[in-house]
Amino acid sequence: MTDWTDPDTFTQALEQVETKEKGNCFEDFEEGQVIEHDPGLTLTSHGNEAWMSQTLNHDPAYWRQDAAEARDFDEPPVHPDYLTAATLGITVEDLSEKGGYFLGRTDVRFPGTPVYTGTELTVESEVVTKKSSSSRPNYGIVSWRTRGKDAETDEVLCSYERTNMIPRRQPLETDGGTAESAEAEDDEPDLPGEFLTPEGGYFEDFVDALEQAEGRDAAVAYRHERGRSQDAVTVAYLPLATLNTAKQHHNVDVMEDSPSGDIVTYGDVTRSTALGHARSDERTYREVGFDDESFHTFVTHGDTVYAFTRVLSAEDDGDVAGTVRFEHIAFNQDDEPVYSGTRTAKIRKREN
Repeated sequence: MTDWTDPDTFTQALEQVETKEKGNCFEDFEEGQVIEHDPGLTLTSHGNEAWMSQTLNHDPAYWRQDAAEARDFDEPPVHPDYLTAATLGITVEDLSEKGGYFLGRTDVRFPGTPVYTGTELTVESEVVTKKSSSSRPNYGIVSWRTRGKDAETDEVLCSYERTNMIPRRQPLETDGGTAESAEAEDDEPDLPGEFLTPEGGYFEDFVDALEQAEGRDAAVAYRHERGRSQDAVTVAYLPLATLNTAKQHHNVDVMEDSPSGDIVTYGDVTRSTALGHARSDERTYREVGFDDESFHTFVTHGDTVYAFTRVLSAEDDGDVAGTVRFEHIAFNQDDEPVYSGTRTAKIRKREN
């Protein structure tokens, strides 16, 4: 009788059986294709609070009933960062579990009405474009428009467009040439002569700082003091809690021979941590949206995520809050940028 648990026997068996693979390759996507992602996810208080606490997003309106009501919420709502991460996490098995670089995301938008815990989230993605990669014949480039919806009302709760490199089932045949690239310039960076920091975190403080910088060789830009070192919770637990099954976040065995050499932090954890640092120095009223998001290098266990902010513009909407547009850059302990993106948010005004 065969002993299947005998090490030599089992090794031979493993070499002969077929692996039932997960995920899709570049060839499996077609422009215009709509993918319904299954399963969905119920947005829970535990999931919301775990995400916020571990990424240092401590806005009291998302934690306390009295603070929520003061901001015209019925109760503490789902944080936009958790909503975004959950929307993307559900898509991973169908779109990007095969691996490949996350090239960017833009046009991240939310509804005008708040989203509360208990909402059942369903997600669909449409293939916007697919094209070959001239520099990487083993990969193609795919962009999707993803929409997270309320399962009961069909209201779109979160939408964005994201682009990934996706492995090909069959490498693209090339002529052996290399992709053209622009020559690196040796010029010194054209930084402003001075950097101004807002006096506080209210809308008026950002307006004042921008007015001071106007007409001068100056920019409104500053770094945030807090940092968050990556641990087992941020690297593995948080993505898995959003149903993000990408092996990059939890399979040490597979990732040992990868370019990072280790499992890596989910991009939305890195992003949310940097935004949490920034929001701690603001009086945020509502999140409006995000654009031009890019991830620049790996964040792994033990790395520390810090944040830098540049204020781009401020517009008075004649309401309790004004609209401010920021550029946020997350960086690690070696001062290397790991994430960048622009953000539009309503920032509270001082009470008259």
